[in-house]
Amino acid sequence: MDMFLYLDKDSFLHKLDPRTKIFVMLVSFAIALMFSSLTVLLLLSAVIIVYGYIGKVLSNLKRIQVILIMIALMSILLWAFTYPGTTRLWGPITKEGIIYGIAIGLKFDIMIISGMIFLSSTKIEEISLGLVKLGIPYRPAFAFSTAIRLVPMIVATSYTITQAQKSRGLDLDTGSFLQRIKKYIPLLIPVLISVIRQANILAMALESKGFGYSDRRTNYLEIKYTAKDYILIAIAIVVLIIAIFFKVKYKM
Repeated sequence: MDMFLYLDKDSFLHKLDPRTKIFVMLVSFAIALMFSSLTVLLLLSAVIIVYGYIGKVLSNLKRIQVILIMIALMSILLWAFTYPGTTRLWGPITKEGIIYGIAIGLKFDIMIISGMIFLSSTKIEEISLGLVKLGIPYRPAFAFSTAIRLVPMIVATSYTITQAQKSRGLDLDTGSFLQRIKKYIPLLIPVLISVIRQANILAMALESKGFGYSDRRTNYLEIKYTAKDYILIAIAIVVLIIAIFFKVKYKM
């Protein structure tokens, strides 16, 4: 069971500087948060999907498709009942509420997909080095990259412990939804202990190697901007400026 998000592909996206990909991701976040227009959000979704398709990383979206669908459905249900509107469809549900709920769900899904594309096309080492090159101190950059590493580690540990308990006769697949949740609660303790133990081992390994002894560091991995990076950054800046112009002028 592969717990890591990065996909080792030979694509245009993988060859970009990590700082470029960070900037493009942040621009997509900004535009998604800026607009509530379904037309703009659908257009932004299409652009991001094409961006991910070029990078050959859309296969990773299958791993979070349930989350994306649930976020969209919960947003629609929540705002359909609570958003004030004039066009009543059934009871408190309004047409405006459903449209607004779809827009909010799209906002969250766009940001999740954009982040998934970034993590699927960028190595952890590149993310850390990219943050350092952007002026972030090495320690916070290392902490951020380590947090990303810990997520698949926690998932893998949970999966291993669950399978071990199933092999000992623990039935996790029968009963009602609440009963199955209660069965998983005792598994949190060994998962938590295992994660703490691994974090402690990591801390000791860092101390033994003199982590943080000197602020002057050298890097085995080297990154640099190319013409493709400058072109993509320029396009992203132009798109952001156009988006701000339409937002201010037309209040979209």
